[in-house]
Amino acid sequence: MADPKGFLTHDRELPARRPVDVRISDWREVYQDFSQEKLTKQAARCMDCGIPFCHNGCPLGNLIPEWNDLVYRTDWREAIERLHATNNFPEFTGRLCPAPCEAACVLGINSDPVAIKRVEVEIIDRAFAEGWVTPQPPAVKTGKKVAVVGSGPAGLAAAQQLTRAGHDVVVFERADRIGGLLRYGIPEFKMEKRHIERRLEQMRAEGTEFRTGVNVGVDITAAELREQFDAVVLSGGATQWRDLPVAGRELKGVYQAMEYLPLSNKVQEGDFDKSPVSAEGKHVVVIGGGDTGADCIGTAIRQGAKSVTQLEIMPQPPASRPGSQPWPTFPILFKMESAHEELADGGGERVYAVSTTEFVGDADGNVRALRLVEVGGPQSGFKPIPGTEREIPAELVTLSMGFVGPEKGSLLQDLAEVAGDGFYDARGNVSRDKTYMSKVDGVFVAGDMGRGQSLIVWAIAEGRAAASGVDRYLTGDTALPYPILPTARPLV
Repeated sequence: MADPKGFLTHDRELPARRPVDVRISDWREVYQDFSQEKLTKQAARCMDCGIPFCHNGCPLGNLIPEWNDLVYRTDWREAIERLHATNNFPEFTGRLCPAPCEAACVLGINSDPVAIKRVEVEIIDRAFAEGWVTPQPPAVKTGKKVAVVGSGPAGLAAAQQLTRAGHDVVVFERADRIGGLLRYGIPEFKMEKRHIERRLEQMRAEGTEFRTGVNVGVDITAAELREQFDAVVLSGGATQWRDLPVAGRELKGVYQAMEYLPLSNKVQEGDFDKSPVSAEGKHVVVIGGGDTGADCIGTAIRQGAKSVTQLEIMPQPPASRPGSQPWPTFPILFKMESAHEELADGGGERVYAVSTTEFVGDADGNVRALRLVEVGGPQSGFKPIPGTEREIPAELVTLSMGFVGPEKGSLLQDLAEVAGDGFYDARGNVSRDKTYMSKVDGVFVAGDMGRGQSLIVWAIAEGRAAASGVDRYLTGDTALPYPILPTARPLV
C-alpha cells in the first residue's frame, strides 16, 4: 500500500485547465502540467483495497493499485510495465475514457475517488519522454497472415497483439490516415494527434503494415480478403449514425457530427486552411448531450461561432450519485467538460428535456432556425408539454445522437450471405462466439462492430481478446496475455 493514511491526508486534485480565453484561441490540449509532487499525493490516496473494485470497473482489468503504489514510490519504469501489461494504449484511454474505474473506486463510496486517469496518463507520458516505449517485434514468425479491417482502438489493439504473436498483420483503413475516430472524430483539444503518430511508429517498427484509402468490400472484396489472409478481424466500429427525421432535415446547414468534426481534424492535419463546414459567425445548435456533442461545442467555439446552444432530450442528470445508481455501477451524472466550461463562459446554454420538432429554412434552402418543445421524462415516453413550443436561431446544426450499429455495406452483406442465418445479433451488430469468431470461419469481430456503441476501454479490451482468439485459431494455442472473454458483458 502506497501510503496507509494517504486517502485521509490528501484531497483529490486534478491539473488545472488553461484559461478559457487562452485555450479557445488554439487547438492544443486544455490541461496544464501536473507536478510530480502532486501526482504522487494522488497515487498515495489509493487504499490498495482487499477487493479492488476498480479492476471490475475497468474492462481492461488494469492493475490500478499496483501502478498507484509504484508511482508513489517514483518507480516509473516498473509502473509503465504494469500499465502496459493490460493496456496497449494508455495515452488514449488516459485522455478519452470516462473512467468507470473511478466510479468503482472504493474510496468513492463516501469520498472523492482516486484520480486514476491522471495517474495513468502521467505514467505513459513519462515513459515516452524517457524513451521506454520501444518496439517489441516477435522473436519467431508464424507465417500466418491476418487482415484487420478498421484502425480504431479495437483494430489497433488486435493488430499490435497479433503482430507481437508473430503473425503478419495488415491493417486496412478506408480513410486517408490511420486512427479511426481517434483521428477523425476526437478534436485536437481532447487529444493531440501526435499521440497516435508515436504509437504508430512503434507498431510499424514491430512489423504491422498499414494500408490507408482502402474501402474493404469495394476495393477488395470479402472473398478476396478471406482468400489472401488466414484470418480476418472486423473492427470497423458502429458508424451508422442515428438521424433525426423531422421536417426540414434536408436543409443546408444540418449535419451529422461525424460529417462536421472530421473536417476540423483535417484542418489540423494541414489538408485545409479552413473547414468547409465552419461555425464562424453562425448561431450553432448541437443536438445531443453526450461526449460527441461536447466535441462539437468546443469545435464550434474555436471556429468563432456567434452563439452555441446544446439540446438534450433527457432531463438534466444529478450532480451526485443517485440511489438508483449505487456504487460500484457507472452513474449518469451532470458533467462540466472543458467544452461546457467554454460554452458557459461565452454565454451559451445547455437545454435539457427538449425535443426538436422542425428545422426552419430561408428562401435559399439554408437552415435559419430550429423549433423545439419541452418534453416529459423517459417514463412519459418524452411526451411533449403543450404550450412550451419555441423557436431559436440556428444557422449550423450538428446531430450528435449516437450510433445504431455497423454500416451494412458490401463487406458485411457479402459475409452475411456466406454465413446464412445468425450473422447479426438481435441488436443488428455482427454476432460472435466466446472466441470472438463470427458465423464465418476465420472471420473475427472486435469492438463496436460486434458490441454496439461503447467505450474506448471496451474497444481495446475486445481487440486484445479477439487477438487471443485469432492466435488460438491459427496456432492451436495462444500465449497472448489476455483471456478469451465471454461476450455478454454490461454496456457501460
